[in-house]
Amino acid sequence: MRIGELAERAGTTARTLRYYESRGLLHARRAENGYRTYDESDLRLIEQIRTLQDFGFDLEETRPFVDCLRAGHPAGDSCPASLAVYRRKLGELDALIDQLRSVRAEVGAQLARAELEASAELPGGPEPRCELNWEDDR
Repeated sequence: MRIGELAERAGTTARTLRYYESRGLLHARRAENGYRTYDESDLRLIEQIRTLQDFGFDLEETRPFVDCLRAGHPAGDSCPASLAVYRRKLGELDALIDQLRSVRAEVGAQLARAELEASAELPGGPEPRCELNWEDDR
């Protein structure tokens, strides 16, 4: 198949496929007329790359999976290098989750403090510090 058909079947653009080719992830064969040609195995490579990118993997992190498929394995994640990338990505995700939990705890504490201060103010007390009195600016 030609590049336009592969792009359409993979749900991407010809420009993206040429970029993958420039990065060494996709290898086009050339027909006698010079057009790039691809087959079903190339479609499988693109599907693997796009799935991993949907999961948050950067393009370079997809390389071991592509290499694994090119080596003839039935799945891109059946090689040791692919498994290592999975493990590294899980470590990154765990660190991000921990960071988000910490931020959430801080925001929760700030909310609790703000609600406590707001409930402690008596009716008729001083004007809130966060509101502007637009009539003073006229």
